[in-house]
Amino acid sequence: MKPPSKPLAIATRRSPLALVQARDVQARLAAQCRLTGAAIDAHFPILGLVSTGDRIQDRTLIEAGGKGLFTKEIDEAQLVGRAAFAVHSMKDVPTTLPDGLVLGALLEREDPRDMLIARGGETRLADLPAGVTIGTASLRRQAQLLHKRPDLTVIPLRGNVDTRLGKLAEGPIYATFLARAGLNRLGRDEAQRDPLQTGEMLPAAAQGAVGVAIRDGDGLAADYLAGLHHRPTELAVTAERAFLAELDGSCRTPIAAHLNNVSMDFIGEVLTPDGKQCWREQIRFDMTTADTHSARQAGQALGQAVRRAAGDDGLAAALVGA
Repeated sequence: MKPPSKPLAIATRRSPLALVQARDVQARLAAQCRLTGAAIDAHFPILGLVSTGDRIQDRTLIEAGGKGLFTKEIDEAQLVGRAAFAVHSMKDVPTTLPDGLVLGALLEREDPRDMLIARGGETRLADLPAGVTIGTASLRRQAQLLHKRPDLTVIPLRGNVDTRLGKLAEGPIYATFLARAGLNRLGRDEAQRDPLQTGEMLPAAAQGAVGVAIRDGDGLAADYLAGLHHRPTELAVTAERAFLAELDGSCRTPIAAHLNNVSMDFIGEVLTPDGKQCWREQIRFDMTTADTHSARQAGQALGQAVRRAAGDDGLAAALVGA
């Protein structure tokens, strides 16, 4: 493939993990064009932006306005033409993209499971000492933890991987959670520890998947991304995000979903923030014969099953601020 005749910028957050993901996309685009050295940045420059979500560190996303705060500035850069591509962690992307933007590619998914990082080296929730304090900014992780271990205390913990691990070392928290996908991409030694199995902590919908957004109708950008797209990841992410959309999922509701592309088990759950109630349902979805339409239908069907199990009162109880 020939290099573009003009630079096609790649927008991303400036966090260390986001930049690693953007550099990965850049390297893949450059490889297709056989670019090396300075030519890579000349043809596919990185446009690092500080998102509103990154600037707000003194309160949870629920209080600040939701997960879209991580994509707002990047979306705007694309829509005004400052960037051709935008690289996102798909778990942070609202289920509906802004008008004028579409997903151009999904990279092959990393391990979506969560990891327990504890001062004492524990890797299982059951092994944590009684009464210790856990730090997390994720309402889903808070609810799942309290569902299994109601004796523990949860306090908010925001920041990138280094920030959270630094606060773990300093105290007062005894443990926190990190996504194994992010640790792997950052090359952290912690990624080699045992992850939490999905029966213990179900991941966020689309966790571990990286998506590349483009402007709707941008055929040139779409052509460059065609070779980067991973079809099985698209099916899993489509199903999980459809489950989320069916339940009006946001960071104000503890929701988790995971489609296993080996066993074909598709599991989704909704919890109350205090972890006292959990509604989990499971269906089988054969990805080997599926298309995006059937993946979306599977997500909707699983969402409807959870909705029936929880009932209107249960879903209302799961919604923070309702």
